[in-house]
Amino acid sequence: MSKIVPRTERPRIPREITILLIAAFIIAVGFGLIAPILPQYAVSFDVGAAAASVIVSIFAFARLIFAPVAGALTARLGEPRVYVTGVSLVALSTLLCAVVQDYTQLLIARGLGGFGSTMFTISAMALIARLAPEGSRGRISGLYAGAFLLGNVTGPVIGTLLAPFGMRLPFVIYGVALVIAALVVYFTLARKPVLNKLDGAGEVLPVAPIPVLTTREALRSPTFRAAMASGFSYGWLAFGIRTSMIPLFALAVFGEGTGQQVAGISLAIFAVGNGIALTFSGKLTDAVGRKIPVIVGMGILLSSIVLMGYFTSLPAFIVFSILAGFGGGILGPAQQAAVADVIGSGRNGGKALAGFQMATDLGAIIGPLIAGFMADNLSYQVALSASGAVCLIGVAAWLLTPSTIKPVAKEDPEAPATP
Repeated sequence: MSKIVPRTERPRIPREITILLIAAFIIAVGFGLIAPILPQYAVSFDVGAAAASVIVSIFAFARLIFAPVAGALTARLGEPRVYVTGVSLVALSTLLCAVVQDYTQLLIARGLGGFGSTMFTISAMALIARLAPEGSRGRISGLYAGAFLLGNVTGPVIGTLLAPFGMRLPFVIYGVALVIAALVVYFTLARKPVLNKLDGAGEVLPVAPIPVLTTREALRSPTFRAAMASGFSYGWLAFGIRTSMIPLFALAVFGEGTGQQVAGISLAIFAVGNGIALTFSGKLTDAVGRKIPVIVGMGILLSSIVLMGYFTSLPAFIVFSILAGFGGGILGPAQQAAVADVIGSGRNGGKALAGFQMATDLGAIIGPLIAGFMADNLSYQVALSASGAVCLIGVAAWLLTPSTIKPVAKEDPEAPATP
């Protein structure tokens, strides 16, 4: 468990992290702006539903395969430069989506965005892990997740207002907003000397070189291995099943029209539950440690999704959607703070975070594929129950993990190898 810092003694949030929080909100607003219309935009190029779903999947697939490269670039070039490059690539991708003329061009443009997304995601997490004061890592992780959540809720609202102007305009607006975000981070962070640690007053001091923690070194920590397992489970349930299987299940249960409305309500209510948990979960994990919030949050998330398959009334859908979001909101900040604890202050954890991100993305990709196959050949109840059973590995891994978290010591390259 990390050292508990009294409220009055907690250092302020560094200005660099505040900038990342603002940028995260801008990015999330834009993502929320285009996410609801993206499948419809793909269908407008005379393709079917399967091809339209590939447009969504290519983004996650690109994130997965490029994560090791993004981690290596973060270690070599530093977090701010990789962050700005990643946001710039997503901006370029988004602007290209606004002018593409066929499905193939749209597919390529979205794949490019996936490469950029993993760059800014890993570099942002690495910078937060390195600069966040020890006693506030959970709180900062919660604020970062909250910025994305608020943006994802705000984006669709703006998108509704822009609907009469066509499907290309949101891509233009998002692309321009990303350019602005990239410029802000570039002029405030990327042009500065490398930042390494904080002084007693919470001010950032320039120190170089920055030690790099690799994925192989991080895997020596049982906490990091548990975070990989729970990250895989979280990606499977919160990103994969929630966004793909639950809407289809709602359609199968409630039929056309009503099913689509229930699916939309379910996704929105998930965000409400998530937001409620994020109001306290970051501070909670700083107070009680990472293990208990991860186990409790994962337990609530997976049990809610499993039970949703067996209680199919509209009130039950709403209740379990809220609970699933609530569980994810408790789990997320604790999990990210645990990874930051393993990395430790003043170190570049880009490579280690790439491994953690790959585990999450892998769950988000294969979860819907396996669950979809089960739903087609068996039933949705079996698919959701099997998903919950698979994701018990995240709970089991943390149950076997010590509560005390220590940063992983760097390996001495000159030390003799252990047999």
